[in-house]
Amino acid sequence: MKKIIYSSEYFNIKDTLECGQVFRFKEYQKGYLVFSMDKCAYCYEENQNTVIECQDCDQEYFYDYFDLERDYSAIYLDALSKGVEVLISSAKRGKGIRILNQNPIETLFSFIISQNNNIPRIKGIIEKLCLNLGEKRQYNGIDYYTFPTVEKMAEKSVEFYKGLSLGYRADYIYKLSLDITNGFNLLDFNKLPTAELKKALIKIHGVGPKVADCVTLFGFHRADSFPVDTWIDKVYRENFNGTLTNREKISEWFLKEFKENAGYFQQYLFHYKRIKEKE
Repeated sequence: MKKIIYSSEYFNIKDTLECGQVFRFKEYQKGYLVFSMDKCAYCYEENQNTVIECQDCDQEYFYDYFDLERDYSAIYLDALSKGVEVLISSAKRGKGIRILNQNPIETLFSFIISQNNNIPRIKGIIEKLCLNLGEKRQYNGIDYYTFPTVEKMAEKSVEFYKGLSLGYRADYIYKLSLDITNGFNLLDFNKLPTAELKKALIKIHGVGPKVADCVTLFGFHRADSFPVDTWIDKVYRENFNGTLTNREKISEWFLKEFKENAGYFQQYLFHYKRIKEKE
């Protein structure tokens, strides 16, 4: 077992996992078990450090997954420099948030499932998908299930996915798994500029602008993406006196305001708004 010990005020494992960008994690002992594709890590805070325990062969994978090479202090200072009160408050509250480097295929399936769903339900559906179609593995004596391969997913039917509580999304999941199995290469999209990447994603059955923005940001790590959901819509109206009603236009507005770090700022704002609503 390998330990990555990372000391930075710009990494908080709880805030990073619970800000809506990822769904395969669960509380465990003094931290979280985090699952990505076929891998698992145990993450926790200790003595002002973030500790990531994983298999020796997965150390490089999780170092990249948590984006530990990136200088988040520069992103944080850029947020403060904008002089926008709500962004400054959000950045100070969420300065430990990092945008994960997730697998684009897992991210795309996850955000298709996320449509018109709340986070607990999304997590539950993805867990059922893994339990039914993933492979059983062990991490330090703990059983877990991998994210299923598209080949395994393509063997099932639309009715099977409806049985996992996917509803109308069942058809999207089935067709996407079939398309990837038949040669559609999502990873080729990484070569595209962000605007073209978003257009290409929207051509996929079941992917609209919001899902495309989430996948470009969380699956391809394009910080010049700005997903707009109910929480961000509220921020726009309440803190920026926004009058736009089309969420694509709202996304474009934020991108013009925040420029190259817009995606990171989106996570600050999203996290802050959700916390404030609960307080």
